[in-house]
Amino acid sequence: MSTIFFLGYKTILVTMVWGISLLIAMYATLMERKLAGFLQDRLGPDRAGPFGIFQPLMDGGKLFFKEEIIPNDSNKFLFILGPSLAMFTACMTSAVIPWGPDLNLFGHTIPLQIADINIGVLFVFGVVSLGVYGVMIGGWASNNKYSLLGAVRASSQMISYELAMGLSLIAVLMMSQSLSVKEIVQQQHGINWNVFYQPLGFLIFIICAFAETNRAPFDLPECEAELVGGYHTEYSSMKLGFYLFAEYINMFVSSAFMAAVFFGGYNFPFMDKIANGNLLAILGVAVFFAKIFFFIFVFMWVRWTLPRFRYDQLMKLGWQILIPLSVINILLTGGAIMLKNL
Repeated sequence: MSTIFFLGYKTILVTMVWGISLLIAMYATLMERKLAGFLQDRLGPDRAGPFGIFQPLMDGGKLFFKEEIIPNDSNKFLFILGPSLAMFTACMTSAVIPWGPDLNLFGHTIPLQIADINIGVLFVFGVVSLGVYGVMIGGWASNNKYSLLGAVRASSQMISYELAMGLSLIAVLMMSQSLSVKEIVQQQHGINWNVFYQPLGFLIFIICAFAETNRAPFDLPECEAELVGGYHTEYSSMKLGFYLFAEYINMFVSSAFMAAVFFGGYNFPFMDKIANGNLLAILGVAVFFAKIFFFIFVFMWVRWTLPRFRYDQLMKLGWQILIPLSVINILLTGGAIMLKNL
């Protein structure tokens, strides 16, 4: 494959993944408001365009044209860096997600993955851990006690649940013998999905994903009843939009990662019966996005169903329940692998 062709298709793939991530995050806001309206027996947005389909565009336009306010006593450089870092880390995680089987175009095999690195899982966790800094920097730089409390809550919550999330994945990695996300997906060919072997690991992972994305019932960093608006209290205009948008991008990427690691990614039953490789790739992408949309729906369903935890309950769940369960799951998986290899 020539260098020009390689750079060309990688540029197109990066642009497409970035654009689709933003588009899905944008319309996830509409989907959430519609779902909330349905669960509360009301319509939701219905004025901006047919069925309210232009509402996300109106919301984005409003944020762009709102007055830009930076507090006088804030650290202005860090105040701007906070939401930028949150948005950057949210978009970076999608680089190692395999979106479908390889395409064959113009005599070239084109992987539908931006970067197939052999430590893809570690890359995801490394980038996710950097997202803590976007929240913490924004809350501290605001020079506001409510923002600082929200940032402290957020950072302690995200760090605590990252431990349980990482431990829940170790059992999957022990089975797969690989840190490459693409190889983990390929090992789940057909319907040989990891969730059937690691149901407890998946349950722990999805609970931690709620906490990592600051979604209800773990939205303590933004608890408006106690902290006004949490770590982004002092933010306005598109800086606030970046924080809000990063939450939805993180929800999309978390759903994609769960679908890839536990639910086979682009694999689906009877896929071997499809002889055409390009048709298989297109169907694989469609199946993968169907799984992603299902998890996004679950995120929203839980938000509008369960009440918010108290903070002590949140930390107790992470440290005293999920982490010990993750360790037990690792021991059971290790024992099962040893018995299998005897």
